[in-house]
Amino acid sequence: MADEIRRNMALFPIGIVMKLTDLTARQIRYYEQHELIVPARTAGNQRLFSFNDVERLLEIKSLIEKGVNIAGIKQVMNPVSNDSEEATMVSAKSEETRRELSEQQLRRMLKQQLLEKKPGQTSMIQGQLQSYYKR
Repeated sequence: MADEIRRNMALFPIGIVMKLTDLTARQIRYYEQHELIVPARTAGNQRLFSFNDVERLLEIKSLIEKGVNIAGIKQVMNPVSNDSEEATMVSAKSEETRRELSEQQLRRMLKQQLLEKKPGQTSMIQGQLQSYYKR
């Protein structure tokens, strides 16, 4: 359960998520509008994304590339509501952590998260993020 809470912590601003996913800000906002992701918001209304949000966006991108439309994606992926366990959360701890982390440290956290996957458990995010680490 602690791992799931950590994966839902709001850490990444939209700029980093755009680099990670190769999606535009407009695309990300569109998927949010359709409740496929629910990023957290700061007091200043800035979107903050979690590890889970990034992974969902990569899954959505993959489905779009395969020709699946938004209606089909909604059937494949359950919409996320603000009060669901999958929703990104902002807590005092995650806000403090986000302020203290540099972009380089966030990259290391992502890499560590990917390496902690159990053997035999694959994730689309692993291949998609490879180029991000080489920067």
